[in-house]
Amino acid sequence: MTIRTITVLGAGIMGRGIAYASLLGGYDTVLQDTNDAALEKAGAEIFALFEKGALTGKVSGEVAAAANQRLRLARVLEDAVHAADLVIEAVPESIDLKIETFSRLDRATPPHALLASNTSSLSITEMAAATARPRQALGRHFFNPVPRMKLLEVVRALETSDESIAAAVAVGERMGKESVVVRESPGFVTSRINAMIGNEAFYMLQEGVASARDIDKALKLGLNHPMGPFELVDLVGLDTR
Repeated sequence: MTIRTITVLGAGIMGRGIAYASLLGGYDTVLQDTNDAALEKAGAEIFALFEKGALTGKVSGEVAAAANQRLRLARVLEDAVHAADLVIEAVPESIDLKIETFSRLDRATPPHALLASNTSSLSITEMAAATARPRQALGRHFFNPVPRMKLLEVVRALETSDESIAAAVAVGERMGKESVVVRESPGFVTSRINAMIGNEAFYMLQEGVASARDIDKALKLGLNHPMGPFELVDLVGLDTR
């Protein structure tokens, strides 16, 4: 399965990070959002990342210049995905919204296209059931901030084919990511374990075991976590958590 064009739905912090990774991997990339201001902001931030990378030597000037030529911004979903080989949705974490999005994608994309969700916990199988191509539906869970985080969880739904999984892993490698393949389960690997750690941290705070600051400090210095559980929940938000 050959992937040449990737469309990313949603120009928020995750969507623009995924678009950056796609461009870094050498793919023609379309970033779609219905909000003009969000699209313009995302485009500017992506270009700024490449300019900074070129100045610091993290990417070559040629790569940065080519990336600027390969990015297209689009407001209308159908226009954004009509030639896509892979679509990655990064819309808000609502299962109803994601099911509706997958249904629209099934009608608007080429028959060969892979349909992927960036969800951190929701059921890919439910999304795939809204399509006539469940073997081509899977999860691609990136981590924030996408340009710096190396991990990619590739999630196998009930009917995802081996070919689709292999293609997703290969795309991740070109994006500079290291993939783990996960059978669908609530929270997959990282969100499930992080939720357990976060819940225990809140219990400890409630019981007066230590302050939030000291619990964070203990996990960072004692367990080598880059960020404490309270810092992490401040970053992602209690609603998302």
